[in-house]
Amino acid sequence: MSKIGLMVCGNSGIDYIKHGYDIPVIRSILFVGGKEYTDFVDISAEEFYQMLENDPSLTPSTSQAATGVMVEQYEEMKAKGYDELLVVSISQKLSGTYENAMLATKLVEDFKVTVFNSNTVAYPQAKMILDAAKMVEEGKTVEEIIAHMEFIRDNHAIWFAVDTLRYLVKNGRLSGASGFVGSLLKLKPLLTVTKDGRVESIEKIRTTSKATERVIEKFLEETKDLDVEPFIIHAHAPERVEYVRDQVLRARPQLKEIKDYPLTPVVGAHAGPKLVALGYILKK
Repeated sequence: MSKIGLMVCGNSGIDYIKHGYDIPVIRSILFVGGKEYTDFVDISAEEFYQMLENDPSLTPSTSQAATGVMVEQYEEMKAKGYDELLVVSISQKLSGTYENAMLATKLVEDFKVTVFNSNTVAYPQAKMILDAAKMVEEGKTVEEIIAHMEFIRDNHAIWFAVDTLRYLVKNGRLSGASGFVGSLLKLKPLLTVTKDGRVESIEKIRTTSKATERVIEKFLEETKDLDVEPFIIHAHAPERVEYVRDQVLRARPQLKEIKDYPLTPVVGAHAGPKLVALGYILKK
């Protein structure tokens, strides 16, 4: 039986989830205030968002891990005795990580590496790799694992509201923003990650509080009569996180709990502080 190794990019936020699996992380680089940071290693989510709140003039940028770095990580997994490697990447539409990971596969000899484009980011991506690790322990094949990750990819949703669209627009991560950037920056629209892995504005809203309410409403509308795993993703907005959790559990007490996860800095660099996202993964 093939010994399957696993790897995921840090955009998944897996660093903030406790687990006991051997899952190396491909780390992007963050540039802010004239300094360079390796995501999570040099700066935590809380430190990063506090930095932005303290100095709103900062405009962070990011760079995906170099292909050579990925090759080294692949080689390390090969040296550990794995027969093949499955890598789960952030959406190809949101980062160059997928292309670099694919290029790196061609530079490693005698080692099969499969790169999976998650078409998403943050917790759903982490869920994919953590479920994959469990399936490896159960003796499942790469093909079976990919089929399961495809189910998550095709059966989850994320809605969110940001405090300002400046970061998304500045870094080019908001689809369809050209042509009305000036008016858009005054809004607090309802945003989503589309099925093909883009960030898109789906409703124009004028205040943060109303946008947050619409996030909750959208979740409740879309999950009616469904058996789901709910989750909250946030960029250091504890009061709004608790408000969203409370409102959803009041409406759907059968959910019992909603876990929340920090948005790692290299993703938060494109969203800014105070983001709160609410989403679900459909249960099989």
